[in-house]
Amino acid sequence: MTRKSTLASFVVAVVVSLSLSACKATKTLQENEQLKAQVADLQKQNGEMGNNLETVTAARDALMKENESLKAEIQARKSKKPKKKVSSRKHRRS
Repeated sequence: MTRKSTLASFVVAVVVSLSLSACKATKTLQENEQLKAQVADLQKQNGEMGNNLETVTAARDALMKENESLKAEIQARKSKKPKKKVSSRKHRRS
């Protein structure tokens, strides 16, 4: 009888350990799927950020060109205006 109970205990221990490892494997698979979903989401966000960066860079370049043309226009206007002569004050002796 002790052999049967020892064998039964061993079988129960094997079944319990297999079910626990199956449970752990299932949990690991679920975590793996969650991580895959997170990675896919991060890759999508990364692509969107790349597109946003290109858009912002193009807008910055356009603003820099506009700024340069406005600076040139200001310089052109400044050079067209005649400079006012500063009247010199001389002391006259009487």
